[in-house]
Amino acid sequence: MSSFVERFAADLTEAGMQRMASRVFACLLASPKAALSSAELAERLQCSPAAVSGAVRYLSQVHLISREREPGSRRERYRLHEDIWYETFTTRDQIIRRWSSTLRAGAESLGLDTPEGRRVLETSEFFDFLQREMAEMMGRWRKRSDELNQSLPNV
Repeated sequence: MSSFVERFAADLTEAGMQRMASRVFACLLASPKAALSSAELAERLQCSPAAVSGAVRYLSQVHLISREREPGSRRERYRLHEDIWYETFTTRDQIIRRWSSTLRAGAESLGLDTPEGRRVLETSEFFDFLQREMAEMMGRWRKRSDELNQSLPNV
């Protein structure tokens, strides 16, 4: 297995992702078609099928990969989503919106004239700011991604 896969997996693990999920994700990212079967993942990562199973379950739950059937087979392949980072951050936008709403209601219930109410309101305002900035940034990324796709060689 490539040193890139292990290094990036270590970076993901350090950021809080489960270790085996990090390895599976990095392995899929570095595979030519961004899709591998459980057996292929286990072979490449030199791990048990059970370890792969747990990792793909987690990655599916957090919407980083999807399961698909191989045509004419009962075997499943695990595939990275297209535009994975864009989709991941877009999904987080919904979470941030919910957090902000909950925090705003919490600030009001705690009282805006109290230190805890002001602290919770400031946290809500931070998430509102983050959400606005994220929307603008994602628009800029879409444009940049289109430019990259036009300039990179087709593989």
